[in-house]
Amino acid sequence: MKKRLFGTDGVRGVANIHPMTTEIAMQLGRAAAHIFRDSDRRHRIVIGKDTRLSGYMIENALAAGICSMGVDVLLVGPLPTPGIAFITASMRADAGVVISASHNPYQDNGIKFFSRDGFKLPDEQELRIEELIFSNSIDALRPTAGEVGKAFRVDDAGGRYVVFLKNTFPRELDLEGLKIVLDCANGAAYKVAPAVLSELGAELVLLGVSPDGTNINRDCGSLHPEGIAAAVREHGADLGIALDGDADRVIFVDEKGDEVDGDHIMAICATDMLRRDALEKKTLVATVMSNMGLEIALRRVGGEVVRTAVGDRYVVEEMRRGGYNLGGEQSGHMIFLDHNTTGDGLLSALQVLAIMQRSGRPLSELASVMTALPQVLVNVRVREKKDLRQVPALDAMLSDTERRLEGRGRVLVRYSGTEPLLRIMLEGEDEKEITDLADAMAEAVRREIGSETGEVI
Repeated sequence: MKKRLFGTDGVRGVANIHPMTTEIAMQLGRAAAHIFRDSDRRHRIVIGKDTRLSGYMIENALAAGICSMGVDVLLVGPLPTPGIAFITASMRADAGVVISASHNPYQDNGIKFFSRDGFKLPDEQELRIEELIFSNSIDALRPTAGEVGKAFRVDDAGGRYVVFLKNTFPRELDLEGLKIVLDCANGAAYKVAPAVLSELGAELVLLGVSPDGTNINRDCGSLHPEGIAAAVREHGADLGIALDGDADRVIFVDEKGDEVDGDHIMAICATDMLRRDALEKKTLVATVMSNMGLEIALRRVGGEVVRTAVGDRYVVEEMRRGGYNLGGEQSGHMIFLDHNTTGDGLLSALQVLAIMQRSGRPLSELASVMTALPQVLVNVRVREKKDLRQVPALDAMLSDTERRLEGRGRVLVRYSGTEPLLRIMLEGEDEKEITDLADAMAEAVRREIGSETGEVI
């Protein structure tokens, strides 16, 4: 069955326009409450959010829907997505809900669910929620009187998460002597991230810690590492750390102000874990978007890379299926299953900082463990998500590009799961060649199925 509401990471869209309306939010709350109830005991669902203005209305609609099914709500307020996964499992709640559109602009919002063990829902459960909504099969279920759910605020959720994160950092180490530029994207980590790093002893230069409901991700955070790069150079810092709006991803810059992306961070962490015999099955899980240089780096030290479809949920599913404990994405999602159940930008940063402190080596030197092959990514806004193989001109263009790069590089085209975009990624030894090929393919896509603006990003 094809999902009608859920994408690759929950339900997402422009707030107050279908499907991100209060009406759908209430129905999602009712359906989720129904499927997570498994007995006559009192059930509880955690709701957290980022700092978007629309979070208030969606939070209230979700809570109303959940309570209307006789399930209690635990409201934790602004907290990183991985913090909500942690709180859900830690408090033995029956499920967790995150209200966030992650790295998207403030006018967007989203709703994603965690099960009681802190993992994102599989496709089957998301389809079950949609089925309940569209079939109207639970409309008649209306608890009354004392059976209606209640809502409670959990005032110490942020503190609990801070303690959890600090406990993932080696007890024998601290961050004394490190100057760190920290950009919280005016998002969900604006309080907890500075608390964690400062309590461990770091000197901080703070960016993106003044959310106003509309400035989340605006020219800041992991999508705009140029901000921390400039600040690292200006303040002579040891490194910069940039989170996204819900703090489930992280991008670094080294002491020179050069960007260190998720592939390099995975290479650093996997190499360190291999050295300590801590990488399960000597295997790292990455997506098809990760650079071939990552595989080369891991093979050099006796490890290997298993690839999945794009999306941290698919990385986690493969990790659980194969018994692996480290995975991630080039975009900065890193999953350390020994510590948490989902991508966690702050936790990932702490693992890198621990390697720096233990080795005494700067981030630029650690990042040299991997050399990336040239890679070009072009996003084209489309009016419809057609199968490219069913559009003759695009099928011919794609086949020709694949032939030209065979044995020397890769071609990957895929639609975004959250936006009307076609992502075109080319990788190879000759940067000019792959740039020209990517531009030609983008132009063909714009001509055949582009939106009215034909925007190329």
